[in-house]
Amino acid sequence: MKESRNTLIKTQWSSKWAFILAATGAAVGLGNVWRFPYMAGTNGGSAFVILYLACVLLIGLPIMISEILIGRQSRQDAVSALENLAAQCHHKKSWKWLGWWGAVALILVLSFYSVVSGWSIAYFFRALNGHFAGLTAEAIEQNWQYFLSNPWRLIAWHTLFMSLTIGVTVKGVQDGLERTTKYLTPTLFLILFILVAYAGLEGAFRHTLHFLFDFKIEKITPAIIIAAMGHAFLTLALGGGAMLTYGAYVPKRVNLAFSVSIVALLDLLVATLSGLAIFPLVFAYHIAPTSGPGLMFVALPLAFAHIPAGAIIGALFFLLLLFAAWTSSINLAEAPTVILMNRFNMSRKKSALMIGGIAWFIGLGSALSFNVWRNVKLFHQFTLFDLATNIPTDLLLPIGGLGFSIFAGWVMTKKMSQQEVSPGIYRIWLLLTRYWVPIAIILIFITPFIRHP
Repeated sequence: MKESRNTLIKTQWSSKWAFILAATGAAVGLGNVWRFPYMAGTNGGSAFVILYLACVLLIGLPIMISEILIGRQSRQDAVSALENLAAQCHHKKSWKWLGWWGAVALILVLSFYSVVSGWSIAYFFRALNGHFAGLTAEAIEQNWQYFLSNPWRLIAWHTLFMSLTIGVTVKGVQDGLERTTKYLTPTLFLILFILVAYAGLEGAFRHTLHFLFDFKIEKITPAIIIAAMGHAFLTLALGGGAMLTYGAYVPKRVNLAFSVSIVALLDLLVATLSGLAIFPLVFAYHIAPTSGPGLMFVALPLAFAHIPAGAIIGALFFLLLLFAAWTSSINLAEAPTVILMNRFNMSRKKSALMIGGIAWFIGLGSALSFNVWRNVKLFHQFTLFDLATNIPTDLLLPIGGLGFSIFAGWVMTKKMSQQEVSPGIYRIWLLLTRYWVPIAIILIFITPFIRHP
């Protein structure tokens, strides 16, 4: 199916469930599988989990509906959608810069996403080959540091993952995005259920249930509330216009609120299952749940080194991480690709290759910040990897999300938004989008200042 190069997007998802699978694949990524466990571990366990669940439903869901309804109402790329809808509502066309802002954010996220995802490919092969069998904690840490120290190795894995992402993006909506997520998303859930079942049999499952779900109100602090909101924002892939672009492909017959609710619930399910798959092994082998980001590539291989069938379980885990990252990275690349196609009348192949090339080049800075450029630090503190991860997630995406919620709630006419949201929940969505969501995003935006007074 050939896509139109005109501003109006004619391509659509083939069905409601094709959209749900694609949007779920976009939302489920490193944030769910890599970040959620260590965020829960370092933020009070059950207190963080319960607050995160609430934030996805009360903050993430309204924003996702906002982005997707803008896309479906306009049938355009993010820049054109904001520009033309604003003009129709007698507002300034300068709203288009919000679309460009989001595109820059998505490219920056894709740049570091590709580097980290490359690690998952490398560790998948390491686990499959039994590389961790019998290793001590010190040996696993040394292996990790040695892996990071080789710039050519990191660049090679980064290049491979970016090629996988752009290879799907080049093929378009139905032949690329839809077909890939049709198989990857169900496979991701299958692997997760297998890992949870294994963890239940071999790990400290009861301890995990208490850790994740024994809600203790005394553990709630302002910092944990804000951390939960920020993580909900990140895991649902919001604020950059990526979901807006997916929304432009949604047929009118699809119930938007219902479909988005399913996506949000599946996103919550993946995060919860990831915790149930990881923490039983963490507790069974006396690994600190507060290990932070290294929990994935240092602490877990220690468990895989000693548990029965550790090579197979470890390989499945890193394959899960790869699939989650892959479906999300496709979503990150799609939105800026469509902007180039429609705004500059470029072919999909050329647009995708250009976006991939830019993100790949920026990602070199992240890869080299662990070795050759490890001493290059801004303000004697931040590496290039820190900048690539913190600037889009702590600054660009929250501001983008604030912009999309204001646009959907205040700039678009009620007549427009009512066409996209079912009457039963319209008033609730409008109230949350106009008032509650902007306040929440502002809190997320000032998180660094609250955490580091």
